[in-house]
Amino acid sequence: MKKFLTCAALSAVVLLSGCTLMNGNQGIVKVNNSVITKAEFDKAFDQTIDKSIFKAFGGADNFVKSSDNIMYNIYKDKVINELIVKTLLEQEIEKRGIKVTQEDIQNEMKTVVDKVGSKEELNSILKQRGISNAEFTEDLKTQIKIKKLIDSIQKVNISDNDAEKYYKSHPDEFKHGEQVRASHILISADTLQIIKDIKSKKPSISTEELNKQVERILAEQKVKAESILAEVKANPDNFASIAQKKSDDKASGERGGELGFFTKEAMVPEFAKAAFEMKPNTISETVIKTPYGYHIIKVTDRMEAGTTPYAKVRDEIKFVLTTQKQIEILKNLTSGLMKSAKIEYLDEEFKPGANLVKQAADKENSDKK
Repeated sequence: MKKFLTCAALSAVVLLSGCTLMNGNQGIVKVNNSVITKAEFDKAFDQTIDKSIFKAFGGADNFVKSSDNIMYNIYKDKVINELIVKTLLEQEIEKRGIKVTQEDIQNEMKTVVDKVGSKEELNSILKQRGISNAEFTEDLKTQIKIKKLIDSIQKVNISDNDAEKYYKSHPDEFKHGEQVRASHILISADTLQIIKDIKSKKPSISTEELNKQVERILAEQKVKAESILAEVKANPDNFASIAQKKSDDKASGERGGELGFFTKEAMVPEFAKAAFEMKPNTISETVIKTPYGYHIIKVTDRMEAGTTPYAKVRDEIKFVLTTQKQIEILKNLTSGLMKSAKIEYLDEEFKPGANLVKQAADKENSDKK
């Protein structure tokens, strides 16, 4: 079930994310009467890299942005295509006179908060992903516009019968593996965030000095985590109160570090491996390092593998099926807009496939020599 929901959610994020055109910079692509600028591309590219596998290597700050780098060319084409699609959708939204009210934003915010559990939980998620409240609000506004755009084309209504039919015809998606219930105390040590914080204070810092500061901060955070682990081991019954006072995961910290039941797939590999190797009512022997930082884990219960009852997933199924249908409508609309759009590449460097074609030609000429 977790995988089923995640795939649909990711598709929705790609298609429903915000787009803001920036002025005062070199235009690189003209879409009908709108111009996508180099500044806009740079911002979108960095955000894409920071959310990719390259986050573990320092994200956009350490990514080689050169036409000689094949991964740069692949991501560049991806970002350009997404910016074109977003621009076309913004134009269609304006054409149809779609507006967003403050009430719309408040209602959408309430829906999101209800889904994640609390406003504190939402703030924690945003902080972990490096998204400011202002950026999130702008994304919400764009998402509302997109939903209104879809509704103007076709109203989507998934019934209980539709959801039950899906549940019965996809039984494997609702089976879950063994689960554990755990709590944790997190001491933050996100390498990418540390790099950004250092550079924001000292933009001209050298790579050598930057690496030294990153290593120093990581080491300090590890020492802090190990000190808290020693405190927990000395007073195991005080785990919850220690989590409330000292965990950097404030959302779970308010619940004494409680994370509830989860499967291996629901957590990052390092955390899952450690938790599932532990017995109930035990605390991790060492601090566990993940991309988020250092964790002290307490496992409190285990649950055997089984199938989630329909009643518990009905609303989630309806939400996902609704989202899938909306994405289908949006894709069909986008396909039509792309076919009728006038797209002009003001800078040939940003024409999809341009550098890949050049690299292939260069390689062929090199081989001939």
